[in-house]
Amino acid sequence: MLSSIISGTLSMPTLVICLGTAMILGVLSAMVFMWRCEHSTSYAIALALLPMVVCLVIMLVNGNIGTGIAVAGSFALVRFRSVPGTAREIAAVFTSVAIGLALGMGYVLVAVIFFLFAGALTLILTSVDFGSVRTPQKELRITLPENFDYEGLFDDLFEKYTKKAKLERVRTINMGTLFELTYHVIFKDAKIPKEFLDDVRSRNGNLNVSVSNVIEQERM
Repeated sequence: MLSSIISGTLSMPTLVICLGTAMILGVLSAMVFMWRCEHSTSYAIALALLPMVVCLVIMLVNGNIGTGIAVAGSFALVRFRSVPGTAREIAAVFTSVAIGLALGMGYVLVAVIFFLFAGALTLILTSVDFGSVRTPQKELRITLPENFDYEGLFDDLFEKYTKKAKLERVRTINMGTLFELTYHVIFKDAKIPKEFLDDVRSRNGNLNVSVSNVIEQERM
């Protein structure tokens, strides 16, 4: 029941079945991994096409699995040589490659079962926000005049409003007339307190204060 449909010379019906299944599973996989996740159109199209590409590569190497995996893996790595991918994107690419490998060897039912398990697990974990941080880390940037002593200047505010605060970087800006302090902080509440921003501005001469998400947490 789980045996390969490819036996001996590749026939046209077998080729159509494998490529057609790869096309359907590729599109469905792209839809699953794009659900509730930011993505680009080019990435979505590439993810949908990847199983067909890998499937055909495996078929063309005439069953030489080692050569096929090496060639298919090179296609998968193209994604990571240009724009860094998130952990979710990496998982999506390798899932598509696995589907393509199974179909290229003729294991159509194996590919379908694997997609059902991987897709269901992805949808469930995404819907329950598995692994999400309730109070995510923020990047806080504070601008100060160069004549200010920033050591310990905001310690009492951090103790009052945050669970954790760490000074990551200090640099000069505006031709050396200003300091920019970069902190990684975790606030006690999910919402950024307005009082905290007002208190910081009262100490930094009403210069720029910005708070943003730490995007690096998403990267591998």
